[in-house]
Parts: sequence; C-alpha cells; structure tokens
Amino acid sequence: MRTFIKNVQKAIAEGNHELAQEKYVLATKYLDKKAHKGLIHRNKAARHKSRLNAAVKAIAPQA
Repeated sequence: MRTFIKNVQKAIAEGNHELAQEKYVLATKYLDKKAHKGLIHRNKAARHKSRLNAAVKAIAPQA
C-alpha cells in the first residue's frame, strides 16, 4: 500500500501531473481492493484517496 502512495507522492513532487494522475488511478484501485477485503478500514482508504486527489489537483495545469 505504501508503495502505491509513495509513487503518487513522487510524481507530485516532480510536478508531473499526467504521471501523478496515472499513479493515482492505480493507487485508488489498490486501496479499494484492500478496503473491500477488510485489510484496511474503508475510512482509511477514503482518507488516503482524498488527500492524494487534492495533491494531484493542486499541481494541475491551469487552463
């Protein structure tokens, strides 16, 4: 789980929005699977997804 989150954070730190978005989708799928299986609480998965999504949106290019 930490690897997926770190990959998103690394892409955000580099300022690469496209890569961060791709890594975010993968991390979201992984978190949802683990929450569904009961390995992590669903609120914890939601919290991680929310924080990552906010960070990805923050580096989005302005139109």
